[in-house]
Amino acid sequence: MPVAQNSPLALQVYRKLNRRLLPFLICLFIIAYLDRVNIGFAKLTMSVQLGFSDGVYGLGAGIFFIGYFLFEIPSNLILQRVGAKLWIARIMILWGLLSGAMVFVSTPMQFYLLRFLLGVGEAGFFPGIILYLTYWYPAPRRAKATATFMTSVALAGIIGGPLSGVIMTYLDGAAALAGWQWLFLIEALPAVMLGIVVALWLENGPAEAAWLSAEQRRWLLAQLYAEAERKEQLGHLTGFGKALGNAKVWLLSLVYFSIVMGLYGTSFWLPQIVSELGRQSLLHTGLLTAIPYVVAAIGMILIGHCSDRFNERAWHIALSALAGSVGLVLSAVYHDNLVWALAGLALAALGILSALPVFWSLPTAFLSGTAAAGGIALINACGNLAGYLSPVWVAWIKTETGSFTNALYMLAAWLIIAAVIVLVKFRATR
Repeated sequence: MPVAQNSPLALQVYRKLNRRLLPFLICLFIIAYLDRVNIGFAKLTMSVQLGFSDGVYGLGAGIFFIGYFLFEIPSNLILQRVGAKLWIARIMILWGLLSGAMVFVSTPMQFYLLRFLLGVGEAGFFPGIILYLTYWYPAPRRAKATATFMTSVALAGIIGGPLSGVIMTYLDGAAALAGWQWLFLIEALPAVMLGIVVALWLENGPAEAAWLSAEQRRWLLAQLYAEAERKEQLGHLTGFGKALGNAKVWLLSLVYFSIVMGLYGTSFWLPQIVSELGRQSLLHTGLLTAIPYVVAAIGMILIGHCSDRFNERAWHIALSALAGSVGLVLSAVYHDNLVWALAGLALAALGILSALPVFWSLPTAFLSGTAAAGGIALINACGNLAGYLSPVWVAWIKTETGSFTNALYMLAAWLIIAAVIVLVKFRATR
């Protein structure tokens, strides 16, 4: 198998996959992530203009994930049945329209409703892409491919921070719209347009890929078929019912929940944390928030490559999560020092975001077929409940204590929990 994976034919296939699929999928997820977390920038002026408290903001930011949780598993099971091309296009167009509708928010109830519906609209997108990558990349190349795809989270931070700062600074008041309204409108349009492109660009699997030669298609399909056979011989899970009753799936849900606590606890509040470090302007806040994501983007590629090279998952996940925890503690200890706090946030972003792509190699190592579609969606849905709880808890802690310090300690503790579970229960997983 190692020889086949590094043969000239294999390298040709992977080069084509990397050129055809990954840049496009990265672009899609950048738009998805921007539309999910741009509420963090909008809050800087939206809350003041609409009279929303930190509690209203925290609930609205988090309620997205309730809709996401409820519709995640059905969405991924439908994707497997109807094909990725049609279903991902539907998801993108719907969430783009709902994100743009945020322009009309004027009351807390409208805010809650649209954030909930946005979660419903986007449900199934991320786990659908993770499942889609298993259709193309055999296990020995999957962590690196997933890591490359998930640099989109970091790239969204790099692009989104400065872009949001520019939009909210220079378009505020244009055409009688506030800066935060322009932010939602401008960042929603690409989702609708790219949703249409998806239907023209993506194939449902290698068998439909006319851009691969017949020999390349045969080789890739043989690799994927051999992997599915090995999983079946080893008794790996193939039905959703079996995945639902499997303890490993629920443990991975807890691990993912713990990592996502750190991810969204910082993502939704990072603009305000940075803004309060020296009272930065909107433009400076946008530029400074890009720094942690630049560091994270580099780390994600290197750690994903290292994990594939050594065929090791648990230590790469655990050490990344622990690095994220240390970064959050550092940013809390030096909360009154811009340079050190930003360095801590950069280490936190590096650790949290590097743990995520390697993590997704764990469930795909023992799930196949419907179990993979439903199991991945279940893990992502349960884990993303942290996307609801983390901004709410951060808001509550900040309201009670007057600062973000204790909230950052809380998020750091969740990352330690993730590292411990992975090392205790999943060290043997390849």
